[in-house]
Amino acid sequence: MKTHAAITWVASAALLAFGTIAAAQNGSYDQTQQKGDASFAQDAASGGMAEVKLGQLAQQKGSSQSVKDFGARMVKDHSAANTKLKAVASKDGMTLPGGINHEDQATYSKLSKLSGTQFDKEYAQDMVQDHQKDVAAFQKEANSGTNPDLKDFASQTLPTLQDHLNMAQQMQQSVGGQ
Repeated sequence: MKTHAAITWVASAALLAFGTIAAAQNGSYDQTQQKGDASFAQDAASGGMAEVKLGQLAQQKGSSQSVKDFGARMVKDHSAANTKLKAVASKDGMTLPGGINHEDQATYSKLSKLSGTQFDKEYAQDMVQDHQKDVAAFQKEANSGTNPDLKDFASQTLPTLQDHLNMAQQMQQSVGGQ
């Protein structure tokens, strides 16, 4: 009888342990996905602020009308997207950064020291590369994100970013970039 009770206890403990492990794994998956959503939101916010700041710089320092026009479009579109993202973050209790990240600040610093056609070429190249990354990140969030509000934001913003990428590529060709 003691053996039967011991086997029952061991079997129950094993089932409880496996259930706890499975629940922990599911929880860590959810936490990983939530961290991915939060990371996306932070990157999108920082990147959006950088696009506005760089767009303002392009309007000031660009020598080509296509660069100035693209900069104006970046200020307009990314300011609107930043406002939408702030509303989503506020609704969902997320904290967004108050400024741009170090990489974007370095880009801004580098570009602010340039002028004329050199500025135009470097800005155009940066905008193509940046929007390629943005399109990929927003596509990933739209397809795989777990926060419905962020997925919706990404889905709604994605066509604008794709348009920006096409415009950046045209701008790059017009200023003699790569």
